[in-house]
Amino acid sequence: MMTKKAFSRLFPSLSLTRSSLLVGAFAFTSLLNSASVSALVLDADNFQPLVPDKEQQAASIHVSRQLLLSHYRKQPIDRTLSERIFENYLDTLDSQRIYFFVNDVEEFEPYRFRLDGALKTGQLEPGFNIYNRYEKRVIERLRYLLTMLDAGIDKLDFNKKESLLTDRKDSPWLTTKEEMDDLWRKRLKSAVLSLKLSGKTDKEILKTLKTRYESQLNRVLQTRSEDAFQAYMNAFTGVYDPHTTYFSPRTSENFNINMSLSLEGIGAVLQSDNEYTKVLRMVPAGPADKQGQLSPADRIVGVGQGKDGEIVDVVGWRLDEVVDLIRGPKHSTVRLEVIPAGNKDETQTKVINIVRDKVKLEEQAAQSQVIEVEKEGVTRRIGVIDIPAFYADFKAMQEGDPNYKSTTRDVKNLLKGLEEEGIDGLVIDLRNNGGGSLQEANMLTGLFIKEGPTVQIRNSRGVDVLKDPDPELVYGGPLVVLVNRMSASASEIFAGAIQDYGRGVIMGSQTFGKGTVQSVRSLNHGQIKITQAKFYRVSGASTQHKGVIPDIELPSVIDKTEIGEDALPEALPWDAIAPVDHTKYTSTSDILDQLKGRHETRFNATAEYKLLLEQIDFLNERRETTSLSLNAEEREKMKLELDNKQLELINKSRVIKGEEPFKSMEEKEKHDEELAANPKKDKELDFIAKESAEVILDLIEFNQRFAANNEKPASYTLR
Repeated sequence: MMTKKAFSRLFPSLSLTRSSLLVGAFAFTSLLNSASVSALVLDADNFQPLVPDKEQQAASIHVSRQLLLSHYRKQPIDRTLSERIFENYLDTLDSQRIYFFVNDVEEFEPYRFRLDGALKTGQLEPGFNIYNRYEKRVIERLRYLLTMLDAGIDKLDFNKKESLLTDRKDSPWLTTKEEMDDLWRKRLKSAVLSLKLSGKTDKEILKTLKTRYESQLNRVLQTRSEDAFQAYMNAFTGVYDPHTTYFSPRTSENFNINMSLSLEGIGAVLQSDNEYTKVLRMVPAGPADKQGQLSPADRIVGVGQGKDGEIVDVVGWRLDEVVDLIRGPKHSTVRLEVIPAGNKDETQTKVINIVRDKVKLEEQAAQSQVIEVEKEGVTRRIGVIDIPAFYADFKAMQEGDPNYKSTTRDVKNLLKGLEEEGIDGLVIDLRNNGGGSLQEANMLTGLFIKEGPTVQIRNSRGVDVLKDPDPELVYGGPLVVLVNRMSASASEIFAGAIQDYGRGVIMGSQTFGKGTVQSVRSLNHGQIKITQAKFYRVSGASTQHKGVIPDIELPSVIDKTEIGEDALPEALPWDAIAPVDHTKYTSTSDILDQLKGRHETRFNATAEYKLLLEQIDFLNERRETTSLSLNAEEREKMKLELDNKQLELINKSRVIKGEEPFKSMEEKEKHDEELAANPKKDKELDFIAKESAEVILDLIEFNQRFAANNEKPASYTLR
């Protein structure tokens, strides 16, 4: 089994955002772990305030030292940092400002500039005092909801014209109990209305919500001091950067198990998002990825077992408990009820069936195909290599197997096969590739350049430069690299190097921007995953925060305000260092305007592109919704409009593909269930991949023209 040290060395670019975790191939752990939950609702008055123990006090000192001595961002733990920790902690506990009163926050105010000294000396009382008040307020709210339910949901007036603000993060803290009660009355009313519009009876609604709130109350009442400590420590580490995280002993154990790739699930990375569990990304070639219906930023509200099992409401559950429901035996089915990304209305849910499995290395392997594109009577053959991840079979490598699988080895073999088929150009598809092995990103870049540096890594000791270890140029022809917002880390290193060397055209949307390196360090009590270095391109520009900006940019349905490094709080900034010497094969800037012009002309006439713009407009319209009506008639009208618009967009896509339109959303959902039972094994080329082949044809034409007129050397060796 690979050691932690070996893992950190080979996977310095593989990391996760705060409050998320990758379980090998299958998401997951939680910021706040808990003991098993009792089936009985405990008496809220019996809740005992949490207190820190000596091990936690010592761990606070150790975390402080690690951050001071080892973190890439050199910042003192002083009054200025104390204020940021204070604000971050309040935001972690109550980002929507629905629990704390203004007088609570005023009572905490003396801590604002005292947390620095307290954390460095192991005085945890400030953090625990705030957490205990938070727990008290949560208990009060849950008891209030249960009391209202006991009075009967028929007491709620759905004819009244009122609304609920969907995002309160910038709202003031509430002042009085009457204001707080009114807010929570509206929240309850919205929850009831959502269930009514999803077809549930009053009896079913009452049962669902009582179960939900009693379950949440149980969880609060069984919170342990470890939960408070981990939340407080992560508010501390989070002001350094979003990838620096404290793991409690239990979370550390899960993290280590997860990294051994020994668990089975759906193949997704999840994170906590207030009372919801949110999808961060899918693991390439995992069950969710192959099933195709789960998307980044979807919120999971229910989990069911088997094709017909009852869906359990998981709103308000801890992340680790949701994960326990999602995990299960290989080849078994789990049903996820999700609110699709961008939806503010909780009535807009869908159920997704996913068959659990392990991600096999061979299924993550790069794959190739050839497409033929005709232009002015000439047919060109363009190779497309899809690379889902930067992988390597480390076990086989350590055992000395000369045929061990790795991204670079596989792509090299695919390139030889494509050249035997006589390709005229090549597309490397890195969309949704979240990264992986830095070593593989370095060696893969070497297949497309003769020699030279590929990436710079700056840490406290200085700057290390990784270089192409092999002088062989495996492919020197026209090249387009496809990226999107989910292309991260190692993908950004490769795409950035190709762009800096002028070896190809980068096409797609701005990448994720994950340009930092983490390692895991053991403490006396738990572990800390800490950011220690930063990636820089050979041009000197960082991949951090900005990612890679494509030469030809395409619009995306992914919301950049929710997904991406620049969407994360306290993300390290973009900057630049000195470039390193490298060969510039060509300057695409000389022909970029012409490439863009031709591309835009083609795209503007493409039905798929017009539909993509419609989908983006539809999603943006939903994202911009700031409130929900609590009037039954208005809410039902809004739901009907959304359903009709969604069905319209789905059917437009089907017509473009030559498929029969759905008559209703029910027919569409039935089709999805059938598709889930038999997911497609082969990835179809979409219109963006086909357009990238057209861009290659333009590249070939421009370079032939330059060569014929002796205006400048041909940019590429034409095949």
